[in-house]
Amino acid sequence: MAVAVSRVPETCRAAKRAARLLARADTAVKDGALEAIALALEERCEEILAANELDMAAGRRAEIGEALLDRLRLDDGRVRGIARAVRQVAALADPVGEVIDGHRLPNGLDVRKVRVPLGVVAVVYEARPNVTIDAAALCLKSGNAIILRGSSSAGHSNLALARIASEAAVSAGLPEGSVSLVAGGGREELAELATQRGSVDLIIPRGGESLKEALQAVATVPVIYAASGNCHVYVDRGAELEMAERIVLNAKVQRPGVCNAAETLLVHEQLAEEFVPRLVAALTGAGVLVRADAASLVLAAGVGGALVEPATEEDWDTEYLAPVIALGLVGSVEEAIEHIARHGSGHSEAIVTGDAVAARAFQLGVDAACVYVNASTRFTDGGEFGMGAEIGNSTQKLHARGPIGLRELCTFKYLVEGDGHVRT
Repeated sequence: MAVAVSRVPETCRAAKRAARLLARADTAVKDGALEAIALALEERCEEILAANELDMAAGRRAEIGEALLDRLRLDDGRVRGIARAVRQVAALADPVGEVIDGHRLPNGLDVRKVRVPLGVVAVVYEARPNVTIDAAALCLKSGNAIILRGSSSAGHSNLALARIASEAAVSAGLPEGSVSLVAGGGREELAELATQRGSVDLIIPRGGESLKEALQAVATVPVIYAASGNCHVYVDRGAELEMAERIVLNAKVQRPGVCNAAETLLVHEQLAEEFVPRLVAALTGAGVLVRADAASLVLAAGVGGALVEPATEEDWDTEYLAPVIALGLVGSVEEAIEHIARHGSGHSEAIVTGDAVAARAFQLGVDAACVYVNASTRFTDGGEFGMGAEIGNSTQKLHARGPIGLRELCTFKYLVEGDGHVRT
């Protein structure tokens, strides 16, 4: 397997050679490679878990916190889940060669707009070893070579997973260099990878704002940012309170260390007296610290044992990735939309309401990749959206937005056929 420590240009050139062959690979060959990867993951699970325990032990020594440890942790069930996701990607329709549009011009030329692979995709990610396989599966199925660059906190796990994926893919007939891992070179290595304009066609960073800023400073190749998720749930005055409580708890508590978890809760002031104490009790009962604005802080004061602090202006812009949530009151759906416009990251936003007019206003007014009505933000996920897996969730507006799946890893070209046509 290609594992590079300071050989980034060579690794990228090898990936480019592989990409030319992958672009022409039959669907059956690609699907066979994915099945080989899934089977190898299951058969070599002990090897993967042993590597992951080295990373977990280092994380515990470094006191990185439970939320990050949860993102890092693999167990038998999670490895089986990763293998299952690979098979789900294999079962999806091959996007390569899909005709997006086609027509015959008045002069008789036939024009087809056809989906094709991007080429070489580099994925830079932090503390989520499952991304190693999710990204590899999606890239291979869409005919792309992939260069993986994970964080040092998951170094042993990523190395084991990438080695298994690369060996299995090659054994099933895909070219050497289809799956590569670069590791060990720090920020200098990241900068080197981000400037390989002749061989890398796209970089997708999946991590926090510091990673995004580091790439923005140096990248000369195209970048799609799978960026942070400062996600909101707005409980409108028309909400059914039991439903609202269930959605808020799921959005915050189910897995607080991920980008689609809710970080801010907005409540219509007409519901506040009844709903805020109830919700604060439920959240703090689940171990969540609530940082409340002045009005909701007064309403929460009577909740026994509540974990409540005054919110600061900084809280509205914070992606906690932890059992902490900001709580504020608003006077209307328009005020909620305005708050989200000022503080949201464009990832996932939700309204809980029984009012169809308010729901439609929220859908039209909120500028985000995913906008939910009466559902948790936790559904922003390629697997949940039927994509099999995802590389990340784009908060940009060009080319890809929301979960980055197979079609988002393709571009297109025009195929034009004539019969001796010349332009006059």
